[in-house]
Amino acid sequence: MPVVVGWFGFNAGSALAASSLATSAFVATHFAAAAATLGWLAVEWRENGKPSVLGGISGCVAGLVAITPASGFVKPFPALAIGLMAGVFCYFMVTRVKRWFGYDDALDAFGVHGAGGTLGAILTGVFATSAVNDGLKNAAGHVLPLGLVDGKASQVLNQLEGCAIAWGLAIVGTLIILKICDMTIGLRVSKAQEMEGLDLAMHGEEGYIFES
Repeated sequence: MPVVVGWFGFNAGSALAASSLATSAFVATHFAAAAATLGWLAVEWRENGKPSVLGGISGCVAGLVAITPASGFVKPFPALAIGLMAGVFCYFMVTRVKRWFGYDDALDAFGVHGAGGTLGAILTGVFATSAVNDGLKNAAGHVLPLGLVDGKASQVLNQLEGCAIAWGLAIVGTLIILKICDMTIGLRVSKAQEMEGLDLAMHGEEGYIFES
């Protein structure tokens, strides 16, 4: 719950005032989170025969991630669409794509945050509209179109370019950090430490007590 409340503060608070734009961002954030939760749970129910609490939480976070770049620019119903698509897309990223490629992502940070954020950034170029945010104007003071729904198809390409730059920075930066860690403290622990649990093996404290 604190995560959701914090996300409202971030998205709506980015308007820097108690304004109609802040209200629009708040509503978009709420709608996307709800739609993504339902989308994830529906696919999970269909795939596994039942939904799960973890699935619902993961779907909610996927929706919050996806709507963040778009929250100050889209109407409520497009926010629902973004959230729904994010919930379904991130579910398959976590359950299918990770298994296909076999990458190590215990917390599904890439499947939810990376994939959801990329999807949301691209869809911002589709659904952004000056009816919500009229901040972009020309020299004469006339409001300019923002996204595809406003008739500016090139914004989708702009968003794709921005995503490519962000991916490049993230990949290069991560590789540098991993290389430094590998040269100093190492990236992997032993199998025995993994079996014991890193809370005990590395920190000398028990973080998960399952006995009742």
